[in-house]
Amino acid sequence: MTETTEAASPPGAGAQPAGPAPRASELDPRRWLALASVMTALFMVLLDVSIVNVAIPSIRSNLAANNADIQFVIAGYGLAYAVLLITGGRLGDIFGRKRLFIIGMSGFVLASALCGLAQSAIMLDLSRVLQGAMAAMMYPQVLSVIQVTFPPHERARVFGLVGAVIGIATITGPLAGGLIIRNDITGQSWRWIFLVNLPIGIAALIAATRLITESRAPNATRLDVVGVVLATAGILLLVYPLVEGQVAGWPAWTFICMGISPVMLVLFVLYERSLPATRFPLVQLSLFRIRSFSVGVAISAVFIAGIPAFFFTFSLMLQVGLGFSALNAGLTTIPWSLSSAVASAMSTRVAPRLGKYTIAIGSSLLVIGMLGVIGTLHLVGTNLTGWDLIPPFVVSGLGLGTVIAPLLNIILAGVPGRDAGSASGVLTTFQQLGGAIGVAVVGVVFFSLLSSRATDAIKTVTPQLQSQLAAAGIPQPAAQSAIATFTTCFKEQASSSDPSAPIPGCNKRGSGPAGAVFASAAQTALGRDFVTSLERILFFNVGFWALTGLLSMLLPRTRRQAAPGAAHAA
Repeated sequence: MTETTEAASPPGAGAQPAGPAPRASELDPRRWLALASVMTALFMVLLDVSIVNVAIPSIRSNLAANNADIQFVIAGYGLAYAVLLITGGRLGDIFGRKRLFIIGMSGFVLASALCGLAQSAIMLDLSRVLQGAMAAMMYPQVLSVIQVTFPPHERARVFGLVGAVIGIATITGPLAGGLIIRNDITGQSWRWIFLVNLPIGIAALIAATRLITESRAPNATRLDVVGVVLATAGILLLVYPLVEGQVAGWPAWTFICMGISPVMLVLFVLYERSLPATRFPLVQLSLFRIRSFSVGVAISAVFIAGIPAFFFTFSLMLQVGLGFSALNAGLTTIPWSLSSAVASAMSTRVAPRLGKYTIAIGSSLLVIGMLGVIGTLHLVGTNLTGWDLIPPFVVSGLGLGTVIAPLLNIILAGVPGRDAGSASGVLTTFQQLGGAIGVAVVGVVFFSLLSSRATDAIKTVTPQLQSQLAAAGIPQPAAQSAIATFTTCFKEQASSSDPSAPIPGCNKRGSGPAGAVFASAAQTALGRDFVTSLERILFFNVGFWALTGLLSMLLPRTRRQAAPGAAHAA
């Protein structure tokens, strides 16, 4: 297997924006097959972020896990992934992107096996942390391999495929999980959510070993250990409170950690600036002097902030508020997923002509789609079905796909090949931070709305509840007492950070007709509460994506390449 010191820019390019594209005779003829192997890894990493959510009830009962254990099954992966992305990217620059990709993929497959075979909640938690850490080693190499393997005139097409994979993987996790566990007879089917990674990962690993050409940064010395410690501490102090704060009730330590985080990150920047030119810093700060990169990563963080926030709240509304099964909830998002994939592929033809205006167009489509979802919820209410959401979801998916690929291409176009790994790590870290902040902010407001609107939701079902209890022959004093207890329990449930969890002392509403009446009223009120709260919270998404479109105007103009081989200018 051949090895190149730098595939995207010639030795000596240093911090120049880009080197000349390799001649056709120098291109690796197997690069498209190599792309397929790294795309498979990309899909697995993103899928495992969301697929586990639908298996939580099965894991809870099968492993006798408490709420803290269950929360860390989700949070452990995301935390390890977010804090190690920059380090993983730089390790690829130093030791070889192919080598780090293979190490990351091998570790990811091993961690998936450990997750699937976990015999206790603590074993599953630790395995998820390992899985997230290996994903952080692997994911930055995907963008780095693309950056150093494909010439500028092919990257738009490649990033179109990347955007399609990102869109599909992000949205189809709940669907895949629902399919796997829908006929869970033994309570063990959740294990296949992790074990399914083994054959796919092994196949991708074999292909990567044979097809990916090794590359590394020139003059790469050793890892900037002090930079790693400072950056990891700063990111961890920010991400951990954002992930755990909602469940923990935002205690004082969450704000203390978030207050210390900027101090650590400032120390990191000062330390990186102090390094002599002969050293190889964790992050080449000169990257932020490239306008397309500095503006682009900020846009990416704002844009990504709206995506997990939307699917977090929307999934809660469907499954907790309206009683959709995990499979049905996953099926509801198919129009979004398909239109996103189509738009990502088509963006390769539109983006070269429109440049940065492609981002504004895609953001506008997302805003229109979200307004369509808000309008649909307002008109249909708790009678919502997946069919009602097809038009706004198609528009939203087209917007998502129109933004992802061109934005990636614009951000990485001016990055010198020697810093491909560092740039990829920084970009994906900003995306993770944006997603965590979006979920935290939207989550706080959403749960506050659920709590504040619980009284109004109860009022809509109380008259019918009174008449049904009277028809069942229950004396009025007993009925009023039962309704008062029901109202208190409902408000506690609506105020909980996990509305699907039972409230102590409130899980027994009686048997027979009265029990059925209260159960029906509770689901109706909960549905109204969720629908009306989601209507309002979606204006945050409108704001995120409107801001994305406005910020895209700060990006530099791009000029179209005259011929294959010309450098992609920014």
